[in-house]
Amino acid sequence: MSEETTAAKLTRKDFVSDQDVRWCPGCGDYSILAQVQRLMPELGVEREKTVFISGIGCSSRFPYYMNTYGFHSIHGRAPAIATGLKASRPDLSVWVVTGDGDGLSIGGNHLLHVLRRNVDVNILLFNNRIYGLTKGQYSPTSERGKVTKSTPLGSVDFPLHPITVALGAEATFVARSIDVEAKHLQAVIRRASEHRGTSFVEILQNCNIFNDGAFSDITDKDRKAESQLVLEHGKPLVFGKERDKGIRMSGHKLEVVDLNNGGSESDLLIHDEQDAALAFLLSTLQPPSFPAPVGVFRAVDRPTYDASMAAQVEKAKEKAANADLDALFNRGDTWEV
Repeated sequence: MSEETTAAKLTRKDFVSDQDVRWCPGCGDYSILAQVQRLMPELGVEREKTVFISGIGCSSRFPYYMNTYGFHSIHGRAPAIATGLKASRPDLSVWVVTGDGDGLSIGGNHLLHVLRRNVDVNILLFNNRIYGLTKGQYSPTSERGKVTKSTPLGSVDFPLHPITVALGAEATFVARSIDVEAKHLQAVIRRASEHRGTSFVEILQNCNIFNDGAFSDITDKDRKAESQLVLEHGKPLVFGKERDKGIRMSGHKLEVVDLNNGGSESDLLIHDEQDAALAFLLSTLQPPSFPAPVGVFRAVDRPTYDASMAAQVEKAKEKAANADLDALFNRGDTWEV
């Protein structure tokens, strides 16, 4: 029986492990887990060739709940471990699950390098703008002035924006979705899995215990049409309940235009996933002045690190096909101790 036939028969239940899911009731992680488990059978990859790697944090319990191979690794180092695994086993489908603290604080350096190297792995970064596992300290993505247990007078830090960071590291696939937007989240993760190279997906995720409602302006049913900008390649940047607002360029800046009050759809920007400058500008848009973009910001092709490294290894093997191991050990200067 072929691998494709075997994979085609898998269902969501096949990817659900026997471990009790231990997140707080109402946590957005439940929704993300459910969508990933639903999507996995459709990707046509065997469980035995799927690996989830995490660091430390609430999101990092993810590998326990997937009936696949996995590593619950150390704080911030999941990208490094994923790089080593993909380089040595390029046949595997490798996923990194991290959070805004794990991935952008102690793990910031490792995240930057896996992105710039373009290792063929998929990164899901859960962003709830708080440290949840350690009980509510501010994180690298917390807004300025955030009052927490570690910042009782309000944070004086300016927050990192994960999408902007990923684009700055020249990531080849950068996207954003939301924990409660099931169809959109599945579509974005599917696109990420199909991308050859590092895919980076920021998932806005609610922590209902320590930072409840952090993204309510984006997720509230009555407001989200006005506060979300759904990115679609080749289509104008339009939003609003009546799709009567849009984004256009004004000089070197983006601005919101009312299509019912002097604005024209012909003036609006057309989304282009290969336009790095446009992706960067979109990554800076923040409510309430602008809607929050969701979808694929950037998707481009570039040689992957793992494939390039494998090609170098094969070239070295060919060059050294008739090499003498004894001569290698005894060449040059030697010392007796």
